[in-house]
Amino acid sequence: MIEEDQDLIDQSPPPPDPNPNPNPTIHPRRVSFEHGLLPIQKLVFADPIQTLAPVKQKLADAASNNRVGSGVIAEALQISGDHARLVLETLGSVLHSEGDPLVGAKPEEVESVGADLRDLVLFLYIQSYKKLLPRTHKDSAAVADVWPSTSAFDGYLSALSPIQLVRSNSRRFMPSQADDEAHQLSYLQKHLANIISLLAEPVEGEGEESLVLSMEAFEHLGFLVQFGDKGSDISPLSQATPFFANSDPDMPAVPVPASQVHDWLLQNIASALESITERISGKENGPSNASDQDDAMSDACEAPNKVAPSDRGPCLIEGVSKTSLVKQASDLRGRSVKVVNCHDSVIYLLAPLRYATVHGCSDTTIVLGAVGKALRVEHCERVHVIAAAKRVCIANCRECVFFLGVNQRPLIVGDNHKLQVAPYNTYYSHLEEHMSEVGVEATINKWDKPLALGAVDPHDSLSHPAGVADAQAESAACVDPDQFINFLIPNWFNGEEIGSTKDNPFPLPDPYMAAQQRNLKNLEETRQSLRETPLEENRKKELSSALHVYFKDWLYASGNIRQLYCLQGD
Repeated sequence: MIEEDQDLIDQSPPPPDPNPNPNPTIHPRRVSFEHGLLPIQKLVFADPIQTLAPVKQKLADAASNNRVGSGVIAEALQISGDHARLVLETLGSVLHSEGDPLVGAKPEEVESVGADLRDLVLFLYIQSYKKLLPRTHKDSAAVADVWPSTSAFDGYLSALSPIQLVRSNSRRFMPSQADDEAHQLSYLQKHLANIISLLAEPVEGEGEESLVLSMEAFEHLGFLVQFGDKGSDISPLSQATPFFANSDPDMPAVPVPASQVHDWLLQNIASALESITERISGKENGPSNASDQDDAMSDACEAPNKVAPSDRGPCLIEGVSKTSLVKQASDLRGRSVKVVNCHDSVIYLLAPLRYATVHGCSDTTIVLGAVGKALRVEHCERVHVIAAAKRVCIANCRECVFFLGVNQRPLIVGDNHKLQVAPYNTYYSHLEEHMSEVGVEATINKWDKPLALGAVDPHDSLSHPAGVADAQAESAACVDPDQFINFLIPNWFNGEEIGSTKDNPFPLPDPYMAAQQRNLKNLEETRQSLRETPLEENRKKELSSALHVYFKDWLYASGNIRQLYCLQGD
């Protein structure tokens, strides 16, 4: 009998592993910090927990099914309706849960769908975050050959630009991904107790001292952190923990003491910070590299055709100078992209993208396929950006032109000068397919309704003179319809399957359509005039030769000759 019982024991399944992911690596969810901050002074709290606790209660009292709309947000935070709508749209662009109804809400549904109260509270809390200051490039002499030697910006915000000299005569560049990650983790480490307290609930009958966190509430921390190694994030977030991982999906998980969650997360953050510090220290003590990026970034650069599903590993395009660069869907599909410190080039990123950042570029044209979450363009000079996107933010730019197909009002923040906006002006054969894939709608284009916020970014770590905090950013002017031209994307990939897009999917406003028709009519009349002009054969050859010379001069003067060479090379 004992032997039979032993056989039954041997055949029974082993007990579940109390921690199926014994060594999860914690990372900050970077998109919340990079695309989720708004320079609205009333949202930046000197003491977030003291301010947010009563605000949370106001929101909760007015919530329906734990969700709040822009009217409730405007009243609770004492902000305008436009700013409350902007809060909802910004939160929707950076939410961690694709299943949240706000993520897929159509523009007319945003007000009624509203935001989950817990996500909104976390979003409001991190508005107190201060970004890491730009770092000095290791090889200032090398980059001085590329960047203009004179300051492009005047005034008190000049230190924000990465493409000008700073007081030390060395240049500042975008912090490395490892530096940013360490800075964000340190912020979370400092504020973790407050953040958890905003999500926790007291045990009934035991008062505020005994806070617990339900599994559902814990999942909302996915707005700020994620677990896993490169390309293998653990989802849902609770599966990375020792206290929720083996919960029965058919039964509600038992809430966990908030102190236990706090201690476990702190331990993971400390371990991650130690690892990052060792990695940064190793790079600083090792040989100097032209590009100081972490492993995920480096892998993306060295093997651009490898697509990692993690949003911790965006593809980095850095330091492109005096050339043309093309990336297509097979290189970038579903990725996030950063274009950093590129100069005097034309860059085509013809793919469906999640997030895109353009930082510190000058004299460059950048064509982005379809950006489904958010596009941010910052610290750029004389850049032309052509993009179909759900959302666009422009910060601290000068003499840039934006040709936009954008579903939300373009956001303009910081110290901007002589910006121009225009309707979208190009297409490629897979554009509509890519727009559909990431959720950009061609029937909605708010390119001409920019929303200008503060000229000072309260999230930077610089000090600013008194009295400028409430100054408004300079907005953008519309391109004159007579100056508007279409941008032709070369057919780079002759051997590939041709998509269905045959024309610009965004309808042109009437003044721009009329100007185009006038230009086409003038061109046709000029052609007809040339054809009908009675010239001798040798005079026709002289005219043809003169036209070719002028065209060649224009190619060189405009820099477009380089694109022809690139086309021939490909």
